Amino acid sequence: MNFPFYIAKRYVRSKSSQNAVNIINFITFLVIVIGSAALFIVLSGFAGLKTFSLSFSNIFDPDLKAIPATGKFFSVSPENEEALSEINDIASYSKEIEEKVYLNHKQKNQGAYIKGVDANYNIATGVDSTIYIGEWKLDESRSVVGIGISNPLGLTTNNFRSPLAVLVPKSGTSSISQQTKPYNQVSLVVSGIYSIEEGLDKKYVFADLNLVQSLLEKDTTQVSGINFRLRPKMDLASTKMKIRKILGDTIVLKTRKELNSTFYRMLNTENLATYLIFTLVLIIALFNVVGAIIMMILDKQQNSKTLYSLGTTIKELRRIYFVQGILVTGIGGCIGVLIGSLLIWSQLMFSWLKITPSLAYPVEYQFINVLIVLATILVLGVIASKIASSRITKKLISM
Repeated sequence: MNFPFYIAKRYVRSKSSQNAVNIINFITFLVIVIGSAALFIVLSGFAGLKTFSLSFSNIFDPDLKAIPATGKFFSVSPENEEALSEINDIASYSKEIEEKVYLNHKQKNQGAYIKGVDANYNIATGVDSTIYIGEWKLDESRSVVGIGISNPLGLTTNNFRSPLAVLVPKSGTSSISQQTKPYNQVSLVVSGIYSIEEGLDKKYVFADLNLVQSLLEKDTTQVSGINFRLRPKMDLASTKMKIRKILGDTIVLKTRKELNSTFYRMLNTENLATYLIFTLVLIIALFNVVGAIIMMILDKQQNSKTLYSLGTTIKELRRIYFVQGILVTGIGGCIGVLIGSLLIWSQLMFSWLKITPSLAYPVEYQFINVLIVLATILVLGVIASKIASSRITKKLISM
């Protein structure tokens, strides 16, 4: 067995004759355990919150979306649609057209976006699973609105006597004085109310694609986007190339992550900031390791002098205390991760911590977080142990 490792292992297990040294060693070990457990729990909690937040975009946004390269709209001919249907990697696709509108109901007003979609939209995105009240039903007179629109305007489902008025300015350059009615208007009955998250809940009114195209004075080939649902294990690059070949340079293809790039960057930045803050706490905590090893060096000074007299080099003596520090931080880190894992598993199984009475605090157990915590503890432990073990000198041994 390696001699420095053998001695270091004995030092870790043995107790000092000085009670103060034992207390310091215990506190040091406890700080490492608590620090590593806290870091793992925070990372797991943030991973759960990230997955929970992204679940909204996973429901609302498609796997891949074609949007105009310039302007608001682009044209899709029947020949283009037939060619898209022949791409094997596409499970389904849906056309949409979107524009900002003005809503009016019982003298209450609100701005929003109307999104005209075809019958395949709920297949391509799964947005129909977000229906809170009513049903997903779109036709020439029915629509689906967000709860952030229905509540302020006082909308109820299937209220044919008091429909929702949707107004959009007419296209063209004529002045208001030259037009008796400078806007197009349509009345819609709410068939369903969806609930996703606050920003989306007050943004959209879903309606039939043909109805919205007529409202915006667009022909049946003009759309503002095509939503694609892709098959599992498909070749994304190849699929994009086939779609571009059909639709040309008039469109830009974006994945779900690219559609929400700002949101993803924000989450990643928050994750990094959280990690750095808790790593700083661990750095401060691991200064205890430096102090504990130095106390051990002083406590074992006579033992070190004896080993030196028997032929142990200064380098080997330093290695003994260096390995001791690595063992303390490594064992403490593993125990901390184990405790953190048990707490995370208990939350996943029993949901003992809740945000609301019906919603458990989201956590996610990821093996990558185990590796991050252990790597962080190990690196900091190596640095702390190296600093402390460097205190071993010939002058110290000869004292």
